[in-house]
Amino acid sequence: MATKSSKPKKAAPAKAKAMNQPIVQKQVEARATRTAPQGQVMGYLPNDTPPSGQLILLGFQHVLTMFPATVLVAAICGFHVGTVLTVSGVGTIVALLLAKWKIGKFIPLFYGSSFSYIAAYLAIAQQMTGSLPQFGVPLPDEVISTIQAGIVVTGLLNIIIGLIIRAIGKDKIDLVLPPIVTGSVAAIIGFGLAFAALGQMASANFLVALITLLLTVLFSVYLQNRGFIGMVPVLLGAVAGYIISALIDPGSVSFAAVASQAWFAVPHFTFPAFSGALVATAIFSVSIMAIATIPESTAHLYQISLYVDRLAEDTGREKYGLDKYIGFNLVLDGIDDTLKGLLGATAGTNYGENNSLMAITRNYSGPALISAGVIAILLGFVGKLAGLVQSVPLAVSGGLAIYLFGVIGMQGIALMQEHKVSMFDPRNLAIGAIIMIVGIGGNIGYPGGFIPVSVPGIFPSGLPAIATAAVLGILLNAVFLIFKPQK
Repeated sequence: MATKSSKPKKAAPAKAKAMNQPIVQKQVEARATRTAPQGQVMGYLPNDTPPSGQLILLGFQHVLTMFPATVLVAAICGFHVGTVLTVSGVGTIVALLLAKWKIGKFIPLFYGSSFSYIAAYLAIAQQMTGSLPQFGVPLPDEVISTIQAGIVVTGLLNIIIGLIIRAIGKDKIDLVLPPIVTGSVAAIIGFGLAFAALGQMASANFLVALITLLLTVLFSVYLQNRGFIGMVPVLLGAVAGYIISALIDPGSVSFAAVASQAWFAVPHFTFPAFSGALVATAIFSVSIMAIATIPESTAHLYQISLYVDRLAEDTGREKYGLDKYIGFNLVLDGIDDTLKGLLGATAGTNYGENNSLMAITRNYSGPALISAGVIAILLGFVGKLAGLVQSVPLAVSGGLAIYLFGVIGMQGIALMQEHKVSMFDPRNLAIGAIIMIVGIGGNIGYPGGFIPVSVPGIFPSGLPAIATAAVLGILLNAVFLIFKPQK
């Protein structure tokens, strides 16, 4: 695909190395091609390469930002932490290099674990093992392999939708997946996990869980917009809860898992299984959740494109126009998920947390993100890291889960608010009502979140509630598209 060059137009000789140097332009510089704002404008555009020392530090900062959420999903759902970290780094690097190769410029996004798939993972795990995963303890390989089949199909679905958007435009997809559908599905993913979160909190030291919850909330609210520390409130809450648990309930903290792990350990890779009683259920349950990540990924691309172009404008350089690549961005999402499904990591999404970090620091460098990917890969080989995650007390993880799952649900409502979805429209009310009741009621009310309507050979354990709710919402919306009601 032919695109405009991202290099500056008619750059002065002193600016010849601008693509490899920090952007620093002063108003008094006679050699600048355009006048910069008062003072200094500093930052890196996507194709800029910082000096080697900065490259490592900026990459490490990205890893710190993505680490809490990426590792937390792995720990909650019973995936191998080292594997998830390693494949997240690989997926990020692959997506960045493909973008540079295809369109001539990096799309600066980091691919971590998505929370949208947690409910589906837990449902399959509970059905196959009889209980929810223990925090930080990996599931048996056959369970992970079954879930992987769904993650691979998720990747393929994202690729197909990305190609369709490139061919017919995003507006057509929005008709099939309007905000009332995607927002409601995002909401039930979070609210449907309410019982599981409360169960963790109640089955452990309730006081520790409550303190962890409150501290995490306070960190989120009062540290917002206070630099990098305001971007890791969950990590701060986990550390604070860990210390409090050790003081209040010393028996809850054990470093036996840390001691038993070697410093160096090759990540535990598993491969997808496309045979077995619950494979069809896993594919249906996991892959349909892509409809919740598609609008999220698109929103992140719009956000980063806006900030990148603003920096380019401030520094007198050509805009990147990354928001033109919505379809291609979803293809990259799909490639990342396919890699994760093939190797045993959790399904991913590009991270809004890292977008926020880039907006704060004005560092949108693709090579810095590649550096972060390399660091994430190396961390995946640190065996004691997995042991440290296993040592987190159940009360701490329970307190975090209540806040995190609730935020997932609220983000679904926020998506509908952002798109001004009218709840006075009977169509929206009908679609939202069905998705909410079937998804939340089915996931909480029945064991493992499976509605007791079995289909032999496909859904032997019943219909997965959240996935079924999503499909019902899509089908009902299709009916309204075909048979348009009078306004």
